Order: sequence, then C-alpha cells, then structure tokens
Amino acid sequence: MTPVLNKALPEFEALATGGVKFTPQSHLGHAVVLYFYPKDATPGCTTEAMQFRDRHKDFLKAGAVVFGVSRDNMASHEKFKQNLELPFELIADTEEKLCHMFGVVKNKIMYGKKVKGIERSTFLIDAEGVMRAEWRGIKVAGHVDEVLKAVKALKKAA
Repeated sequence: MTPVLNKALPEFEALATGGVKFTPQSHLGHAVVLYFYPKDATPGCTTEAMQFRDRHKDFLKAGAVVFGVSRDNMASHEKFKQNLELPFELIADTEEKLCHMFGVVKNKIMYGKKVKGIERSTFLIDAEGVMRAEWRGIKVAGHVDEVLKAVKALKKAA
C-alpha cells in the first residue's frame, strides 16, 4: 500500500543503523523526515547527508527525527554514518520494500544504459503518523532548508 498525502502511513517495519527498528508507530509524538537517496558515499548523497547532519539540531528543536533510506546494506550504512558523523539513523532497504511502497524506484539512464534507481525524495510525517508533505525528484541544493521550514510550519499548526 502506497502512503498518501494527509493519510496515516500504512504499517511497516524497517531496520536501521544502531539496531533501531522503525515503524510508523515507533515515532508517534514526533514528526518524522524520511529521505530516500540513491547510494551511500556518492557525491550528491554525501552532500545531502551532510546538510541533514548540519541542520540536525534544528530538526530536533522543531520536534522532528530524521531517517535516511537507501538500498545499501547495514555495513555500508554504518560506515557511511561513521565517516560523515551522522547524528541520525539510516534505514537499510536492501529488498526495496520501502522504496516500492513510497514509489521512489524509477528507471534512469546511466552511461547510456537503462537502470532501476532511487529517485531522490523526501517525505514528512506528522506526530500522529500522517504524511503531510512529499518532495520527489529533488535537487540537493536548498532542499534541507525547505524541509526544515515545512517541519516548523507543522509544529505551528499543531
């Protein structure tokens, strides 16, 4: 079942770094930012992760927790997290369950070949588990600030 704007997230369970188990119920009371990215340790994904890292305290202050999601395995995630000193957890979606659920798997052209890849996307879930905003096919520049603005607006509306 695909999450729909202004509806509660369907039930799912995902494993993240640090032994964290993520479910929509596990973070009720906090807004959740789920950002999907193509691959650990690649230029755009590294930049995006560092921007979320650098604004992490602002997200916490606004009442939100951040999770990165990609198809990389846990070992890759742990290394990526450690190298960049990321203060948030990364979900290892090796079977692409979340990627398909959120509809972020897209056909891309890389070096002239068609490949299946992750479309850089971010989803904002409110403190009651309802998806309030989505950004798809985003560019890294300025994106984290835009998400933070939406989180702050959510807090004001609550």
